Amino acid sequence: MCGGCVQKEYPERYSLSYGIGVMQRLLLFQGNTCLENGSFLLNYVGCAECSKRDFVLIANRTQDDDDGEELVTYDHVCQNCHHIIAQHEYTFTVVDDYQEYTMLCMLCGKAEDSISVLPDDPRQMAPLF
Repeated sequence: MCGGCVQKEYPERYSLSYGIGVMQRLLLFQGNTCLENGSFLLNYVGCAECSKRDFVLIANRTQDDDDGEELVTYDHVCQNCHHIIAQHEYTFTVVDDYQEYTMLCMLCGKAEDSISVLPDDPRQMAPLF
């Protein structure tokens, strides 16, 4: 993995949404962005080996399903010199009534997310009184 190829190592990956406050517009952070495939190109400054900023390829992709946990790993590599920019790891599990996602990658960042499998997420429900 190469810290010279990325703008920021392991950036936090928040997804943004907007909510309306009483008198102002608020910017809220909800959830996280976990990538099963692809590359976060906004964080890519260029290859430290060949000094070119070109496409980032995905190589050595593996997918394992063990005991209800899905693990996807792959390398981000430079298209020109095949230098390994970063190693990407993504996991998916179902715990109780929630789908759990994690991602760890020097290029794409680190993130965790949890989504209810129920129609109404109990964590999002307002108390009655």
